[in-house]
Amino acid sequence: MKNKRSFSLLTATLFTASLALTACGTANQAASSSASSASSVKASSASSASPANSTPKAAEGGTVTITIGAYSILKDSFDELLPTFKEEWKKKTGQTVEFKESYQASGSQATAIIQGFEADIAPLSLEGDIQKIVEKGLITSDWKSKPHGGMMTASIAAIGVREGNPKGIKDFADLAKPGVEVLIPNPSTSGGAKWDINAIYGAGLKASEASGKKDPEQAKQLLTGVYKNIKVLDKSGADSLATFDKGVGDAIVTYENELISRMQSGKKYEEVIPTYTTSIQNPVALVDKYVDKHGNREVAEAFLNYLWSPEAQKVFAEKGFRAVDETIAKQYEKNYQTPEGLFDINYLGGWTQVNKELYGKGALWESILAQGK
Repeated sequence: MKNKRSFSLLTATLFTASLALTACGTANQAASSSASSASSVKASSASSASPANSTPKAAEGGTVTITIGAYSILKDSFDELLPTFKEEWKKKTGQTVEFKESYQASGSQATAIIQGFEADIAPLSLEGDIQKIVEKGLITSDWKSKPHGGMMTASIAAIGVREGNPKGIKDFADLAKPGVEVLIPNPSTSGGAKWDINAIYGAGLKASEASGKKDPEQAKQLLTGVYKNIKVLDKSGADSLATFDKGVGDAIVTYENELISRMQSGKKYEEVIPTYTTSIQNPVALVDKYVDKHGNREVAEAFLNYLWSPEAQKVFAEKGFRAVDETIAKQYEKNYQTPEGLFDINYLGGWTQVNKELYGKGALWESILAQGK
């Protein structure tokens, strides 16, 4: 099934502003007394606006600081959201919000927070990265009780190819063909890479079901074939996209929203949506221990809720994400194709099982690496 979409087919509702895309893995360097060496913090004047249905109790005037530790692709969206929040909060309370921002690979960001980077809010790529922070006792509230189960944005895993699709890529199976150079980041450092690999492995399972019964060995063979064609295993999604920009590789496996953003910025790429691929959900949570230490819970919770507001969800949708708000998603549904074989993490058994069977010590991915090319 051929599911290909070029930038020219994107609807006019998408912003065409040029994006400085930083896919899941590039940090903005800046000082933060509590950040580990893995983290980089950028002081920003952007921020402040209370969400709908919030009743602020902040004292008139004064300044409050919120520190954000996010995965990198969110930077462009937050560049728009933070000034709006700042303006609205100032009008409502008289209080000025200042943001400190750090953007880097989701796994690296989670590690930095655990090691002492005092982020108040953690919008990350993987539920597992949030869970790591929970297990260290830094997130003490039930973050999944928030709207949409704590998920802030959604996407799918897609394939990016060069203009005209010269290698005729139609599906993940084509990435295993001789002579095709593929780019995927390294799942040991990139959260986005795990979504990419989940998509390929799950596609193999789905294909095996179509011809009989679910066969993990067939799925492994597909993933192994793609691995043999990987040209570069970059540290992060951002590095992988930068490598693709340099002309390396025939195809890149990446988040759909990252690819859309690249095309919006003028890159001559096309999107190929595989018949079978995974949906992607990205979580956000307050880091309770740091919030309480900083005494900024009121404004931090207001900003967290703002991320699920229609206003914020529209910004995410315009940047290529699939909104988790059903009403906003409906407004933008013509911008996206839904593949017939779309599956979610539950199809693979959930993150606990996936991390053990695919990415654990001696698990599937390590066995494929051990086989070499």
